[in-house]
Order: sequence, then C-alpha cells, then structure tokens
Amino acid sequence: MKRLFDLIISVILFILLSPIIIFIAILVKLKLGSPIFFKQQRPGLHSKPFYFYKFRTMTDEKDDKGILLPDHLRLTPFGKFLRKSSLDEFPQLINVIKGDISLVGPRPLLMEYLPLYTNEQAKRHLVKPGITGWAQINGRNSISWEEKFELDVWYVENRTFILDIIILFLTINKVIKSQGINQPGNATVEKFKGSIVKEGNG
Repeated sequence: MKRLFDLIISVILFILLSPIIIFIAILVKLKLGSPIFFKQQRPGLHSKPFYFYKFRTMTDEKDDKGILLPDHLRLTPFGKFLRKSSLDEFPQLINVIKGDISLVGPRPLLMEYLPLYTNEQAKRHLVKPGITGWAQINGRNSISWEEKFELDVWYVENRTFILDIIILFLTINKVIKSQGINQPGNATVEKFKGSIVKEGNG
C-alpha cells in the first residue's frame, strides 16, 4: 500500500509541478551553470546504494590547490533560497517514482556514514529512506545527529500509514515556516563523525 501511495502521489506531484521544475532548472543553469542536478550516491533500503537527486545549490569554486571551497563560500543567495524554500528537493520525486526512496522515511545520508553508526542507529536503514521523515518535522537540521537518529529509529519501529500522512501534512507546515533548514553555526550541516559512545566499547 505504501509503495502504491508513493507512486500515485509522486507521479501526480511531478506532473503538477513540472512547469515549476522546468523553470527552476533554467534558473539553475543560468545562475550556477552545469550540471543542473546534484547527483550523489546514497544508501537506501538495507544500505543498498542508489543515486540521489537534488537541484544544485552551490558553485564548484576551488582554491589554488584545486580543493573545493567551504560550503558557506560556495552557497549562493539563489542556492540559499532554493534550500530555504525546499525547492531544491523537487527532483527527489524522480527517486520516489523509481522506487529508490519513499515520500516518508529517514533521510538518505552519505555512504561514508555507514561504518560510523551504532547498531541502534543502523536500524534507520531497515526501511526505505524518504523525502521527509519524523526527524524532519521534529527539528530537521537544528537538532544533533544523535537526536536525529533516535527519531529515525523511532519511526522505523512505530511506522504506520496514518503516521506517514501526519508527517506529510506537518512537513508542509515546516516548509512554509522554513524551520530547521541549517544547523546552528553552519551554512549547511556539519558532517556526522560518529557518536561519542560506541556500542561494544564500554
């Protein structure tokens, strides 16, 4: 039922939003150049990798050594607007249609985080990741990684179709209010470096 719901809603949204998606794609091309989409491998259900899509929000500016500049120097005002309004997330409807992710589930993070999770935190990969989730409506990027993972695991252990519907409606409210977009003190989100207490290490 969840997959059928995801497919029907994402196809309808993609069709309805296609004029906006095309318009944003043109603006990204004009303001940031190519590529239009940010494409990155992320872990999906049972940590199986897939390619995750978003609209590009940063430039590719590098220092004199060829290393990418910090996020806050590459994030343009236009990119900030896309992130604040969550318009950069629209291409993820393609991921939902393909079956890589669901409308609701733990957010797909970086492949490099997989060996850093505790056994409890790794439970977030027992379900498909999502465009939005329980952690996104309860703090998003304004809470710590540990709090975020606790919320993800709670969702995995308590998920229902009704809960998904509630999360979707609450997400709309969060997007309108632009809450929890950035981590305090960071232009985007500081990378997860592992929990302080690891299971099995005392």
